[in-house]
Amino acid sequence: MTEREAITGGCQCGAVRYRIKGPLFGGHICHCRMCQKAFGNFFAALVGVKKTDIAWPKGEPAVFRSSAITSRGYCVSCGTPLTFAYDHTPHMSVSIGSLDHPELAKVENQFGMEGTVPAFATLHDLPGTRTEDDVSPEDMKKLRSLQHPDHD
Repeated sequence: MTEREAITGGCQCGAVRYRIKGPLFGGHICHCRMCQKAFGNFFAALVGVKKTDIAWPKGEPAVFRSSAITSRGYCVSCGTPLTFAYDHTPHMSVSIGSLDHPELAKVENQFGMEGTVPAFATLHDLPGTRTEDDVSPEDMKKLRSLQHPDHD
């Protein structure tokens, strides 16, 4: 892949940015309790990359050892979960939400089903609204994102 074709991503504040030169693979969500706590959510959405295919052109993630054989990378400034890796494998996972183009990740599987929160089974049945439906026009004008843009 050329520089232009590289897959990029990073944290919410922009302190940590990554560039992936190879393909994404094995997109999944994990319902295990460790992933729930790491992401502060019902599950973690992750996609695989070779460890040798990821570079950190801006900053590097802090690392939390979540078990004796795994580590999780995150931004120390804003807390964005960025990576998950087993020590003994040649690949790792990046959080799909941290990709500049999360639509590039194809979710193919679910893991840790023993931790599935009961509400997960009915989320697709819940009513939904768009942001502008719930926020006044005055507040929409103020709702300017302070996040790093989805590009370098």
